[in-house]
Amino acid sequence: MVFKRRDRRPLWKAAAHLVYPKGGWTRAFYYVKHRLNRLPGSPERIGRGIWAGVFTTFTPFYGLHFVVAALLARVMQGNIFAALLGTFFGNPLTYVPIGVVSLKTGHWLLGIHGHPDVERSLGGKFLDAGDDLWHNFTAIFTDATMDWHQLGIFYQEVFYPYMIGGLIPGIVTASIAYYLSVPVIRAYQNRRKGTLKARLAKLNKLKKGPLAKADKPGE
Repeated sequence: MVFKRRDRRPLWKAAAHLVYPKGGWTRAFYYVKHRLNRLPGSPERIGRGIWAGVFTTFTPFYGLHFVVAALLARVMQGNIFAALLGTFFGNPLTYVPIGVVSLKTGHWLLGIHGHPDVERSLGGKFLDAGDDLWHNFTAIFTDATMDWHQLGIFYQEVFYPYMIGGLIPGIVTASIAYYLSVPVIRAYQNRRKGTLKARLAKLNKLKKGPLAKADKPGE
């Protein structure tokens, strides 16, 4: 394989790079910013893609953020690749505050009370829901009885409040990202166009120089 890594990374190192990328999060941020600036299309179209990607990180559809962002960008007529890059707003450094804000907002909007330990038990509820899914899957092939109790708790106390509560902070954060990114992308594109025009003018000048000398009589 031409593009296969020569030195295969250990599993622990690959997992570590997911939490802390090689070169640090600052380098990863500038890489995403550089790719966004060089995307084709109008600044508004790219900005709508960024909006879709950032907003998607406030939804509970973990593992499907790329798909949701791409579909949302298509509906909004935004740049799909910008939407995919925008989902990097959700990362191991931001998922905890995003989850806490979305859940608290959802509980407040839905009037759900009596769950003061949501943050501490969130991981446990994910694990319980996963256990139910695995148990119900194996029950298809055995005599075991399917049990949806933990999945019901997960839906009522985590998934649904997260989905509802993520709307407001998601819209606000995505809109801020849109209005900050559009002028930056426009300025970058204008500067790049000016640089390209200057290079093209210089090339034309160099090409015309030898031709002009050749057209002179006696040369």
